[in-house]
Amino acid sequence: MKIEKLSPAFKDYLWGGTKLRDVYGKHCDYDKVAESWELSTHPDGQSTISGGQFDGMTLGEYLNSVWEGRAVLGKNCEAFGQFPVLIKFIDAKDPLSIQVHPSDEYALRVEGEYGKTEMWYVMDCEPGAYLYFGVNREVTKEEFRQRIENNTVLEVLSRVDVHPGDVFFIEAGTLHAIGAGILICEIQQNSNTTYRVYDYDRRGADGKPRELHVDKALEVSRFIPSDTEDKQGGEERIPGGSKKRLASCKYFTTEKYSVDGTAELDVTDDSFVSLIILEGSGKAEGPENTVEFQMGDSLFVPAGLGKLKVSGTCTFIKTSV
Repeated sequence: MKIEKLSPAFKDYLWGGTKLRDVYGKHCDYDKVAESWELSTHPDGQSTISGGQFDGMTLGEYLNSVWEGRAVLGKNCEAFGQFPVLIKFIDAKDPLSIQVHPSDEYALRVEGEYGKTEMWYVMDCEPGAYLYFGVNREVTKEEFRQRIENNTVLEVLSRVDVHPGDVFFIEAGTLHAIGAGILICEIQQNSNTTYRVYDYDRRGADGKPRELHVDKALEVSRFIPSDTEDKQGGEERIPGGSKKRLASCKYFTTEKYSVDGTAELDVTDDSFVSLIILEGSGKAEGPENTVEFQMGDSLFVPAGLGKLKVSGTCTFIKTSV
C-alpha cells in the first residue's frame, strides 16, 4: 500500500477569490477559484491521483479497483454506504449565502444522499471578518419565513468574529454562512446538498436571482441558538512536534499536527488517513514509498499502512473515521 498525492476538483462560484491559485499554487484557469475539493469521491467533483502508478485515476476509481476497494478505507468505514467524507478549501472573497444542510434521515429520503455535518478550520481571514452561526435567539418558522421575505433575516442570526486557527463545528440543521475575506479548510460528510435561505438578492451568471430553497430549509433548520463554544482539545507534545484535537463525531475525527523534525503516525486498519498541508513543506514516508509535499497539498493514506513518518517543518490537518 502506498501514500497517494491528490489533485482537486475546482468550483468557480460567484463569491470566490483567487488565493487558492495565487497563494496556494492551485493550477486552475477559472477567474474565481471559490473551492478546491481536495479529498472527494462525490460525482459533482472528484479528486484525482497525482503521480505514481495510478496517476490521473479519480479517487473513486482508485477505491473501486485498487486494493480490494473498501479494504483501504478501514473497518470504521464499513458502517457507511459510500466514502464518508469530503474535504475542501474555501476562499470566500465575498460572503456565502445564508444556508442550511439537512440531516441524514431527511437527505436520504428527499435527496438520495447523506446529510451534511461539517467542520471549519479558519486558515486565514481579513481583519474584521465574521461569519454567521445559528440564530441569536429562539424564533418560530413563521417569523423566520417573514424575515426572509422582508430582508431582515440577518437580524436574528448569530454573528461571530473569526481569527486564524478558529474551529467551528456545524451540525446538520444549523443555519450558517461564511463571511467575506475568510479562507477555510472544511471537513464534511460526503454530500453536496445545500438549502439556500437568503442570498443578498445576488444575481447568477444568467442575470437572474439565485434559487432559494426556503420550504426545505424551514423543514430542516433548528431555530434555537447553537452551541458555539470552541471544542478544540489541548496541545499535546509528541516526538517531532505537537498535536491537538480539532473535532470528533461519528463521521470524522480531525487533529492538527505541527511538525519540526520528524513525527510518526500509526495508520491502523481502523481507518484511512487524510493529510491536508496547511503550512510548510516536507515528506511523508511509508513502508513502500515516500511523497514530498508543500503547502496546500492533499495526501491519501490507505488504512493498514502502518508507520507513517512525516518530516519537515509543516502544519497539517489529519482526518480519519
